[in-house]
Amino acid sequence: MPRIIVIADPSPRPGGVPLHLLDEQVHSVHLSSSHAAAQLVERLAWAISDAEDAEDARAERPVRQLRRSPRRVPSSDHRARVSVSA
Repeated sequence: MPRIIVIADPSPRPGGVPLHLLDEQVHSVHLSSSHAAAQLVERLAWAISDAEDAEDARAERPVRQLRRSPRRVPSSDHRARVSVSA
């Protein structure tokens, strides 16, 4: 079946996943009248606008930098303690 698919570009960050905004099967009946064609074009316009908004929102999000957390010392040492007296 013929399909119309609109997706926002995936995030340039690793693991970026494309956002599907329209995935619709289309048939010739969708273009059979001016009313049906106008409805299809309207859905397509909404999906394109939403994809642009999603891409803009991703571009505006600050990039989180991976930071190494300092090594944490456990609050209680679980090793056996040996007392040494002099």
